[in-house]
Amino acid sequence: MNVYDSERMAKLLAPLNYRLTSEIDSADLIIVNTCAIREKAEQKVFSFVGRLAGMKKKKPNLIIGVGGCVAQQQGQKILKRVPFLDVVFGTHAIGRLARLIERVEHERIRLVDVAPAPGIEVFDAPPEFGNDGQVTRFVTIMQGCDNYCTYCVVPYVRGREQSRQPDKIVEEIQSLVNCGVREVTLLGQNVNSYGRKEGLCTFAELLERVNAVDGLARFRFTTSHPKDLSTLLCRAFRDFDKLCSHIHLPVQSGSNGVLKRMNRRYTREHYLGKIAELRHYSPRIAVSSDFIVGFPGETGEDFEQTLDLIHTVQYDSLFAFKYSDRPDTPAAHFDDKVPEEEKDERLKALLDLQDGITLEKHRSLVGSIQEVLVEGLSKKQSPAGGRLSGQDSTGLQWNGRAPSNRIVNFEKGPDSPLFSGDLTGKLVRVKIQAAYAHSLRGTLEGIEPAPFNSKGDQSYAA
Repeated sequence: MNVYDSERMAKLLAPLNYRLTSEIDSADLIIVNTCAIREKAEQKVFSFVGRLAGMKKKKPNLIIGVGGCVAQQQGQKILKRVPFLDVVFGTHAIGRLARLIERVEHERIRLVDVAPAPGIEVFDAPPEFGNDGQVTRFVTIMQGCDNYCTYCVVPYVRGREQSRQPDKIVEEIQSLVNCGVREVTLLGQNVNSYGRKEGLCTFAELLERVNAVDGLARFRFTTSHPKDLSTLLCRAFRDFDKLCSHIHLPVQSGSNGVLKRMNRRYTREHYLGKIAELRHYSPRIAVSSDFIVGFPGETGEDFEQTLDLIHTVQYDSLFAFKYSDRPDTPAAHFDDKVPEEEKDERLKALLDLQDGITLEKHRSLVGSIQEVLVEGLSKKQSPAGGRLSGQDSTGLQWNGRAPSNRIVNFEKGPDSPLFSGDLTGKLVRVKIQAAYAHSLRGTLEGIEPAPFNSKGDQSYAA
């Protein structure tokens, strides 16, 4: 979500003649887009902003702003805490950012804007720059959340759930495709409840419309709440050929007691039933998840149930975090806090278990052919801009993702098809030669327009 918001900020500032730079010392405007979901993320914000004091002293006309969730949450407090800051703007004020910066430029005043946005005008897509070389992009379909999990600040910093009109979503995707984008990811705090409040089409119906966008190669979505995962949505992985065979389905805990205290509104049994239904319609679907360890009141037995759930589901990957109190959330006032040392031990045990599962799954893919959307050269070999400029691709290592969301690095082997140009944005077939904890490595076997299996994953004979 923050990546998408940052892209919108850059586009909104373009009419003021601001352009992105990779060199912070050359910047005339620095915007720090923040996340408040965890305490550590918030600490990093103020640590980074503090390091900008020296730049501001050397360059007095430098404009520094803080936006996003921390800004929405703390507002005026940030301006008082950081005396050299120029502007603080919340999640609802992104659409007003250009006007705020103009005021700072002309009036040299310090501003705070955390007021709510009227309706859903925040979703109006700004003009495209044209083809900036990205082959994958994010598209927001809704904002806010109505679930009020007891640990989560999202409803307080992003507001209540609002869905965007489906025509606007499809229009934006088609515009991106026309600029060279091959894959989009639909974003929302809970995409499964898309359109419900406004009486729009269902999320499954929206996916059908996205699947029909001319020129789009693939699409994904995130994030799904298990309580709203419908049978129609499970079937979408079978029925829509452009929908990638991967779902991120956060569970947070394997204990019903902890899930109840979290206000997740589903049980372990319900969650496992949804996993079974997904795999019924799409047997090779990759499943990732989120977990919180050390939630207030989590016992050793609760945590063992979480480990058992991971072992049962056999996730392809997951994200896990230690619980931390967040302002305004009910859980911040819960008793029975878990000691930090215990959280550390539990997090390590959880990650060690999942690392073993992931590596085993990756090893099982050695010898298979994977469909990969090439995002560019690997970071170690990437020239400025990450694109080739008329040079031969032989011997270079490329990087992309399979439909399962696995990272795949590959090279042209001696038996690879003849091709000497830029592979960025192309769908290719890669034979997997080696497996690692967080990625796969292989050699190029084929390039579009050769036919691909619609789900493009683990399906080809080697």
